[in-house]
Amino acid sequence: MDTATARSRLEAMLADLDRSIAVLKGEHPEREIPAADAGSGLSDSDRVEAALESMERHRTAVRAALERVVAGTYGQCLGCGKQVPEGRLEVRPDAARCVACQTKHDRAMR
Repeated sequence: MDTATARSRLEAMLADLDRSIAVLKGEHPEREIPAADAGSGLSDSDRVEAALESMERHRTAVRAALERVVAGTYGQCLGCGKQVPEGRLEVRPDAARCVACQTKHDRAMR
């Protein structure tokens, strides 16, 4: 994937995440709302907070990918230094590692 296309896709992803985060923050996740499904054990507030945390992590990854575009290292695996496969970048433009290095990274983070 060329860097112009990558930058455009990443900027669009960042804008979408920013809009989604703003909407969820507007729902006041700090206010406790009784769970609609008492058996679930999670309130609506808990679900919103979990979604916000996930979106913030994704936003951080997208911003880091944009920084790699600017630095000229986009598409280079942070683990082994080899090129991240084109198909992986098509599916996950914010991917920082090849599949093998991402698997190792994920195991180390557990």
